[in-house]
Amino acid sequence: MMKNRLLRPAAAALLAALVACNSGGEIVKPLPPADKITVYEWHPAPGQFIGDTRTGGMTGAETTPEAARAWAEQRLADKQFVSLGGFGGYIVLGLGREIRPTGGDYDFAVLANQLDKSSEPGIVYVMEDTNGNGRPDDTWYELRGSESGLPTTLRDYAVTYYRPEGAAQPVRWRDSEGAEGQIDYIASHHDQPSYYPAWIADASYTLSGTRLAPRNEQNPTTGEWDNRPYGWGYADNAGSDQLAGNPPGNGFLLSNAIDAEGRSVRLARIHFVKIQTGVNAKSGPLGEVSTEVCGLTAPAAE
Repeated sequence: MMKNRLLRPAAAALLAALVACNSGGEIVKPLPPADKITVYEWHPAPGQFIGDTRTGGMTGAETTPEAARAWAEQRLADKQFVSLGGFGGYIVLGLGREIRPTGGDYDFAVLANQLDKSSEPGIVYVMEDTNGNGRPDDTWYELRGSESGLPTTLRDYAVTYYRPEGAAQPVRWRDSEGAEGQIDYIASHHDQPSYYPAWIADASYTLSGTRLAPRNEQNPTTGEWDNRPYGWGYADNAGSDQLAGNPPGNGFLLSNAIDAEGRSVRLARIHFVKIQTGVNAKSGPLGEVSTEVCGLTAPAAE
């Protein structure tokens, strides 16, 4: 989503003065220095920044999955955002070291570009390298957030996206609930030929994960769109777990890990973090709600 369209003077001041607190309201420490990040996978949903060589920073040479992954890794190294596109788009990151519980306010942080009126929540999952092969091919555990367990929060929700038949067209989708819609093509801001990833050869592909109920709404008086924040537990979200920094982040605890049945899981360490766009929504001329990630960091082990 075009976050810059939502900026107001107060928002800029807020970004410079962010103070973070966890779900209990306690003040937490600022972000530690950024780590070197490995991108293991970048599999976005269609979206306005996918293939965008201007504000999205892509080069046009990302025509294979490996080229796209390498671009995302360099993009984060350059301290720029990587868009995950619409619902289900995801990125898998690692720091080249294990992340352990710290006993403090948070164990690791996902950096993003959220603002008070522009939250685009990403579901966060963690994985331990149980088999020791250095690849994210073991079991993912979702980290619980403020919306977990609500009837409006759907786990195992899926969306199938269909390649447009021509250039400058919206991307159609159909979800696992039987609903249909589209990722709008917004030529006034993002005029690349297609929002469908160029490195995906198939005519359609499906992404799945946990879906939150959308909180975006349009002000009936001003016409402006407001992507309201969620309580806590999500990336790219101006919630109570927000951490001070430029870019800001959200702090996460391994103790919030849950399995596929929603039961708590005790993790002594993790090696991989996955962030997935957690809503299926769009905000008029601002386009689809799409989580954006700027980095991953964690306190050094003591």
